Amino acid sequence: MARILIVDDSPSQLLGLKRIVEKLGHESLTAEDGAAGVEAAKRERPDLILMDVVMPNLNGFQATRIISKDPDTAHIPVVLVTTKDQETDRVWGMRQGAKAYVTKPIKEDELVATIKPLLPT
Repeated sequence: MARILIVDDSPSQLLGLKRIVEKLGHESLTAEDGAAGVEAAKRERPDLILMDVVMPNLNGFQATRIISKDPDTAHIPVVLVTTKDQETDRVWGMRQGAKAYVTKPIKEDELVATIKPLLPT
């Protein structure tokens, strides 16, 4: 069982992702914005982070950059989960340190196929 941090400012998106993660048998942790996500990543050291992009305070690109550059959290794979579906957004997200990029609305099978190889075995 992996510990997965879900960072999203939308309660309905948080709930939907939480359901998918828990259905797979993993533990879910949540944060409501990028700043809270960075703090939770440092405190909880999850196995994977599902990160929204469009959020108040600190957006997902900024939070991903902070997490991927910090030696204490750089090993945690970040998957950006967002409505931003332009190729430039995808490239920018990967340059910030994300390991994968999934667009909303979430397709459960696509999310599962994306996160499975990134989780510890």
